[in-house]
Formats: sequence, structure tokens, C-alpha cells
Amino acid sequence: MTNITAITNYDNSSDKNQKKLKSKRVIIELGELHQHNLKQLKVLNRDIFPVSYNEKFYKDLLEAGELCKLAYCNDIVVGAVCCRFDLSDNRRRLYIMTLGVLSKYRELGLGALMLEHVLKICEKEGNVDSIYLHVQINNETALAFYKKFAFEIISTATDYYRRLEPSDAYLLERKLNKSLTNEHISTTSPLTVINGN
Repeated sequence: MTNITAITNYDNSSDKNQKKLKSKRVIIELGELHQHNLKQLKVLNRDIFPVSYNEKFYKDLLEAGELCKLAYCNDIVVGAVCCRFDLSDNRRRLYIMTLGVLSKYRELGLGALMLEHVLKICEKEGNVDSIYLHVQINNETALAFYKKFAFEIISTATDYYRRLEPSDAYLLERKLNKSLTNEHISTTSPLTVINGN
């Protein structure tokens, strides 16, 4: 595993799944996606998201480099973030295609760690106007998470999802400027970043 490692002694959750982890030392890391763990990402996405992704989606991710990271909790793949750059309307933006964590491992800071990674990509690249993504309109958990990190609903995409009800999605965006790309996300989870490179 590479890139970011964090350690937390998790002890403030009331959820029964989290109680199992509460007395353990939890090590969370972000690692590279490669051909040997691509199947793990497919299974993970199937378990987290109500949509399926085609083979071209996964093939393209193998070439994405830093734009796709797997999230590990004590060496187990439990989440992932996958992004791409988008050039439209004379703006350079980063689109979060997927960012998710298995429900048993939520509230440990993995989502915030992955979002921090995305912000660092924008900082390194420079000249990125914003980060944006779509969220199903009834996904209150995801909406609350992104709003906590300064994302705003900017529009509603009608019939965005073909096989889901409700089929509409909110388009969320976090605008960036030189000062914003240099700030770091401050999380409310008991998280200590050990290696941020």
C-alpha cells in the first residue's frame, strides 16, 4: 500500500458494527489499483452502489493512476474513490465517479481520507475550478457527508439513473480557488494522518 496511512483508536460509535472495531487499533490506508486487485474493486462497487459499471469503466480505471485509490482498513479493501478530469465550458473540473465505503466500515474517517486525497490531486494539478459529482436525491447520508465538506447542490438531473427509483440525482459541486486548494479538510473523526505523501 502506498500514499496515505492513518491510525485511529475508534471509540465513539454507537453503531453495533462499529463496536466490534472500537477496541481495536484501526489502520486505514489508500493503495493503488492494478490488474491484480481490480476484481476486488468490482465486488466492492457491486456491494456499495445500486448501479453497475461496465468493463470499459474498469479498463479505463487501470490507466487512471492517482485518480483511483482503494481504501484499506487493516489490510482489507473496504472502499474506493475513482475520479476523472473534465474539460467543459472552458473549465477544468474533477468529477468524482465513485466514492464509497462498505457500511460496516463507515464512520472511521475513510471517506474523509479519500476526499482529502482528491483535494491533494487538485492542489498538485493546479488550475482546477471545482470538484463535482452526482448523488441520488434520496441518499441523505451521502448528501450530509458532502455538505460537511463544502459541497453545494447546484442542480437536479432529472432521470439521471435509468434503473433506480427515484431516478433523479443532485449535482453537487465544491468550487476551488488558489486558497481553497491549499486548505486541508478537517475531519471530525478521531484520525491521525501518519504519512501524507
